Amino acid sequence: MSETIPTPSLPRCPVGLPHPVDAAAPRPETLAYGLTLPAALTSPALARQVTRALLTAHGLGGMLDPAVLAVSELTATAARFTQSADFHLSLRYRADTLRLTVYDNHPHHAHPRLAAACETRRRAALRLLTRLCRTCGGACGFEGSREPGGGTRMWATLPGR
Repeated sequence: MSETIPTPSLPRCPVGLPHPVDAAAPRPETLAYGLTLPAALTSPALARQVTRALLTAHGLGGMLDPAVLAVSELTATAARFTQSADFHLSLRYRADTLRLTVYDNHPHHAHPRLAAACETRRRAALRLLTRLCRTCGGACGFEGSREPGGGTRMWATLPGR
């Protein structure tokens, strides 16, 4: 005689509620995207194309020129400085301001002279971005990333109006 072994009842995965379909066109306030790009010389061109498409779709066509230039500068610098195979670009529009952030994995150097030299090189690479942000009434900068794994966070803000 074979004995049947009772199988424990397993909890079922919760079935999520279907997401409501939002038939409305994207609005500026809904612009929130992240993109991981390869650390390659072609990535700034791809980032510019994506930025143009996203801003146009969200009704922010008036910001195209400064935003595309800012994304180009941020991604070119990240591609040059990162020691990883990729870096991350984030685009957000909140409170009438476009916020562009790039994370690369270039670490902060422990040796003070090496850290100062590296910071000087990055600041020089972002000279055009600094002028652009000042002209538009925005801001930009870079600092050590608080993300796990460290690295560097570069950012630019451009007012929408």
